[in-house]
Amino acid sequence: MATHNSMFKLVTKNIVFVKPSQPIPSSILSLSSFDNRPDLDDVFKTVSVYQSTNHDSFFGQSDLALVFKEALSKTLLYYYPLVGRLVKYADGDYKIHFNSADCGVPFLEAVADCHLSSIHYLDGIDLEIAKHFAIDLPLEDENGHQYPFMFKVTRFPCGGFIIGLAISHRLCDGFGALQLSKAINELARGNSEPSVKPVWERERLVGSKTKLPFQDLMDVASAAISPFEASTVLVHECFKVDQESIRRVKMRLMKESGNETMKEKSVTTFEALAACVWRSRARALQLNHEGKTILILTMGMRGDLDPPLPDGYYGNAISEAYVTLTVKELNEKPLLEVMKAIRETKEAALNVEHIRNKIDTTFPSLEYFNNFGFAFMSMTDWRHLGVMENLDYEGSKLENAIPIPDNESMFECIITPPCKLEPSMKGGARLFLSLPSAAMIKFRREMEVLGFSNHLHESA
Repeated sequence: MATHNSMFKLVTKNIVFVKPSQPIPSSILSLSSFDNRPDLDDVFKTVSVYQSTNHDSFFGQSDLALVFKEALSKTLLYYYPLVGRLVKYADGDYKIHFNSADCGVPFLEAVADCHLSSIHYLDGIDLEIAKHFAIDLPLEDENGHQYPFMFKVTRFPCGGFIIGLAISHRLCDGFGALQLSKAINELARGNSEPSVKPVWERERLVGSKTKLPFQDLMDVASAAISPFEASTVLVHECFKVDQESIRRVKMRLMKESGNETMKEKSVTTFEALAACVWRSRARALQLNHEGKTILILTMGMRGDLDPPLPDGYYGNAISEAYVTLTVKELNEKPLLEVMKAIRETKEAALNVEHIRNKIDTTFPSLEYFNNFGFAFMSMTDWRHLGVMENLDYEGSKLENAIPIPDNESMFECIITPPCKLEPSMKGGARLFLSLPSAAMIKFRREMEVLGFSNHLHESA
């Protein structure tokens, strides 16, 4: 199948299904209470861009598709649940069904006719272009069962390549997805086994049969309303925030506290960006002042459990913090007060008792959150996952890794590390979010008012 774009032509070969390198017994595996949450019924997609640094290297001379098929096959011997299918049961829970004969991971190979430099290594470009290199397949098989994992590799004449991954959120969180990526990387580089062996043990995070009710965040009638609610056309953009502008905003927050001698690290980058983005987005969307708005912070909790999860656990281990303010409060309170509300709620969400209650709680579906429209926003920080670290290949360097927006992106803001090809951005961050086009223009202006002028950029 050929795809034509004004910048390139992309030829994609037929799908193949990669199986484990050795037979595995048929089985049915249960998931954890976190994995089975109704609001995790999505697939997250990423693309990772590799620049060729040596055409004569093993990767420069090899059949890339074959190398990755073999590495994936070896990896699946350890991560064998990923060859199965997610089957939904009458009680709403999912289980993994798999066997060696019928299952496998969908694998796509594509060839582009342009150099990676012509599409700027997918940094600062239209995110619609990046979608061409992501997984674009039905997420379910002919029986309506979801694929847990899909893999795509696209080769370029310059020797570089792009890896596209699609992973069901029911199987793993960001930390688990990175662990899987590193295992594939290690086996593709010739290692005999992954440095971190995967651990299933989903029973560790199974709650009680008598579930606690989910505490309503607010009633729909009190949710803030935007004049853009009826808009279905969103633009997806990546804003680059450099280290100096982050430092200035932190210093402003410390000045508001009356303690300018505080160490800069006492205000985290995540807290500062969350406060700025939440306020700027609310203003850009023109949310009514009397209505309420919710910021959802998604955080890893592996190190906060007692006892801790074992090394190699790749299931969902996340906790959310819900910060609720009226739009009037969000707009008029000192930014420091907004940041403090974020910090206090975040810290409370990582309390061991709070986490245990989360495991025992019945969570609502995504539809529950969708009912709030633009009044709710979620924020996730990928910078500390290591998405750009220790994933190089011989003769090929990982230069960029980005999330691919989907239908739920209108509520999300994802923070990622900068592209490595832009030294001036070292220590900075990128913000990926989606808004109606008119609101996006105003969002940019609002961020400039908060101290990011001349340092905030966009992808067209």
